[in-house]
Amino acid sequence: MTSSTPSPTNPYLVLCAAIVLPASGHVILGVPVRGLQFLFFMVILACVTAKIASPDASFVGRQAGGFLIYALSILDAYKIARIRTAKWVHNARTGSDNSHGGITPHT
Repeated sequence: MTSSTPSPTNPYLVLCAAIVLPASGHVILGVPVRGLQFLFFMVILACVTAKIASPDASFVGRQAGGFLIYALSILDAYKIARIRTAKWVHNARTGSDNSHGGITPHT
């Protein structure tokens, strides 16, 4: 699979990084602003659910909004990495770097 574009980052590496440290998967992918947006909303929703939750709720229950955004950020980073890898594999297979995937437009 030789191509003029370098191979994308391994999706499993991105997945592990995103699990270990929030937003690190997005930084590895080269979209750090998106990762910072997830971090911002993670903190905001964790604070909101901490204020709304009952005092006898568990830690996870009080921070449920933050954990929700954390889970979504993991899925988002992995999805971006998988899509980039699939595109790279497809372009390497067809031997073309165009976005048409070997389909020519009608004239």
